[in-house]
Amino acid sequence: MPSVIRQIPLDTATHHHAHDFHQVVIGLRGRAEFEIEGLGGAISALSGCIVPANHVHYYAGTGDNRQLILDLPTRSVALTGHQQRLSRLFDAPRFFTLDDPLKRYLEFLLLELEHSAHDHEQGERLAATLLGCLHSRLARDEPPPAPRLDLERLERFIEAHLARRLSVADLAREACLSESHFRDCFRQQTGLTPWQFVRRRRLEAARRLLDESRLPLAEIAALTGFSTQSALSHACREAYGQPPSRLRGRLAATSRPTTGALGRAAPSPRIKTKV
Repeated sequence: MPSVIRQIPLDTATHHHAHDFHQVVIGLRGRAEFEIEGLGGAISALSGCIVPANHVHYYAGTGDNRQLILDLPTRSVALTGHQQRLSRLFDAPRFFTLDDPLKRYLEFLLLELEHSAHDHEQGERLAATLLGCLHSRLARDEPPPAPRLDLERLERFIEAHLARRLSVADLAREACLSESHFRDCFRQQTGLTPWQFVRRRRLEAARRLLDESRLPLAEIAALTGFSTQSALSHACREAYGQPPSRLRGRLAATSRPTTGALGRAAPSPRIKTKV
């Protein structure tokens, strides 16, 4: 499968899926919401997000919206050979905003796509240039190694804000680090990416509420930071093999969370920890 660059509106209803290719989504008009492996944010015109392959993501457009989407197989020309370093862009989901040079390049890319709509080689070149520019901007400001993270402080912050959307940038600010450096430090110390750990915390909190309360599922989803009841249901099925409705009051040993990387309870090993 070659790389594909397309322009589409996103449905205003929430959908979710995962696929075996990477994606870059850039807003051209309107607004869209994304949640990638439990962490999310909004994109509007001239901002975007990176969706690594095999990451479950929820998405919905708002009103009149249009998005530029790059579908990038892991073995595409834009990510192999001397451009293989660009695959590091997809080590983690992230959100970004285009600076002025990239805005100008986007204008050129859109015009060039109209001019060479059926030239797949040109499409690969355009994609590789965009990825190279994004890579240089997202990777160039990494600081030197910092002292070890205060993980207990981060845990308290996560649990205090579990009901709202959390981004890697939020956690990085709490740790006083750049987003990219924080991500690396967190993974080195815990063996997990930040969004994987937050996802575990959300699942732990949801599991406790399912076992200890009779709150409606939609309310449990809202209290534990899942965007919808459907998102909670999908996460429970993936982690525990059962929907939330069947987990109420059933803390059986076979599905009890195991000890996590930070020494506290974590969900079932069904949860993927490899990016």
